[in-house]
Amino acid sequence: MDTEDFIGNVFDADCPSRVLFARIGDKWATLVIEVLADGPLRFSELRKRVKVVTPKVLTHTLRSLERDGLLNRTVYPQVPSRVDYELTPLGQTLLPPLTALRQWAENNVSTMLRARDEYDEEQDAVTLGL
Repeated sequence: MDTEDFIGNVFDADCPSRVLFARIGDKWATLVIEVLADGPLRFSELRKRVKVVTPKVLTHTLRSLERDGLLNRTVYPQVPSRVDYELTPLGQTLLPPLTALRQWAENNVSTMLRARDEYDEEQDAVTLGL
């Protein structure tokens, strides 16, 4: 496949853009990308800021993002060794849409929770035959 001029189509089941679309939709990946917006961080600092993610899941997420060209992993030759993670220029292009999505979620969460409550109440009424 000529990757130079390849245009993706996420609606094509065989298109590699689906993998990237899924990666961007992964909650840990989006959080890592947002956290790295302010600059490079070490693994422990990343984990602290992302919160609740296990080391195994964070390691897998970081490797996936690195493989996709969205972040760089830099190992410094010192004792103890130091590893920093930072967004690549490609990863930085994701910041505006992810920030917009985060802001939308934060601004609309109460409306969504109300809609869920109303839906659940309606379903309970149907189940009870009311």
